[in-house]
Amino acid sequence: MTTMMAKLEGLLFISGDEGMTVGELATLTGMMKPAVNQTLVRLNEKYAADPDSALTILKSDETVRLATKATLADTVKRYFEAPSSTGLSQASLEVLAIIAYHQPITRIEIDEIRGVQSSGTLNKLTLRQLVTEVGRKQEAGRPKLYGTTDYFMDYFGLKALSDLPPLPEPQEPETTESGHQLFLKQFNQELNPEEKG
Repeated sequence: MTTMMAKLEGLLFISGDEGMTVGELATLTGMMKPAVNQTLVRLNEKYAADPDSALTILKSDETVRLATKATLADTVKRYFEAPSSTGLSQASLEVLAIIAYHQPITRIEIDEIRGVQSSGTLNKLTLRQLVTEVGRKQEAGRPKLYGTTDYFMDYFGLKALSDLPPLPEPQEPETTESGHQLFLKQFNQELNPEEKG
């Protein structure tokens, strides 16, 4: 049986760097807000007491999110500041392609298109200055909207977003690739400097 603590942890994990409000957590778990707050305190105490846990809970106003402990700051920084001379990973290219064609777009919308969580990739792309926050969506929680940067344009040798490869035409039903996988392939082949090499 799944405990309330596990449910809160799971929801915070999938919400990524956007986090969730106490009210949202209460609605999704069926708990009252005071019970949510108490359970979050217990969960954070569990993290703090476990030297093998990398996690902690951060809370600002009503928004709660999972984060790594401050003691891991140097390790996390090394990950996000990996040399930009290295080629972009498949995950990075996929997120970049989705943002380029659908901007402005929220992380949740990116996750829905990809079918996996994108927080780490978005953080790395932001630190590499390929994407940036361009505003907030006018809906509950006001999630961040992401768009590409001038550096993205320079990196891929583009003068305007209209220079992006066109999206492929709809494929025959027997194709096993989704639309975004197909345009990612074209995006990768035509624009990735490492592939042009």
